[in-house]
Amino acid sequence: MSSKELLRTPAIEDYSKAIFSLESRNDEPVSTNALAERLGITPGSVSSMLKRLDELGLITHVPYRGVRLTPDGRRIALEVIRHHRLLESYLAEALGMPWDRVHAEAEVLEHVISEDLEELIAAKLGHPTVDPHGDPIPTAALELEERVTERMEGLQPGDQGLFVRVSDSDPEMLRYLAERGIAPGERFTVRDRQPFGGPLFVLFGESEHAIGGELAGAMRVELDVAAVASAGAPREGDADGDA
Repeated sequence: MSSKELLRTPAIEDYSKAIFSLESRNDEPVSTNALAERLGITPGSVSSMLKRLDELGLITHVPYRGVRLTPDGRRIALEVIRHHRLLESYLAEALGMPWDRVHAEAEVLEHVISEDLEELIAAKLGHPTVDPHGDPIPTAALELEERVTERMEGLQPGDQGLFVRVSDSDPEMLRYLAERGIAPGERFTVRDRQPFGGPLFVLFGESEHAIGGELAGAMRVELDVAAVASAGAPREGDADGDA
């Protein structure tokens, strides 16, 4: 097996993708425990794989803090993320698969798709820039443009804007949104917010929905500039997604 083939094993792709996602959240090194929780395995197993990734030059260790991807590790992560999100788009748009099922299928197929097939899929779909869940798709040159967003759970009455993306990790959550006709690209207005961690009452078009708990934390939005300005100081946003 060539060194290039070794670098593209499913395990190494999964670890690179997970480290990329966690590192991107706060631009901080990724701890062993955080990675273990993300992948659903033991910290001991993670430590063994991190040693291998280090030997392959895909990560660097930050003493007492965790690991970061090297440029080579980042490239692998972006390649598999591109595969994953293009596959999700193809399954949803070309094959009509519900958006709550495409993530699990893409998790398997992302490891076996060829570069030629990737480009055929991209061309067939018109080179999409986001997947069905609103997550940005890296370009063929592996450039990823993350939009600055914030979680719906932090919004206040009167806030309005665009619902742009949602975590694809919970199929039931996606089915809940689909049943109510709520999808990325929909405009919204927050009408009310219940105290003590209660739900938001949000208008999507002419329909009002109660959005709270994990769902409000999984939905990410772009606020209208005028709405942010009228509220006072700018809010901090961050970019996050699943693949």
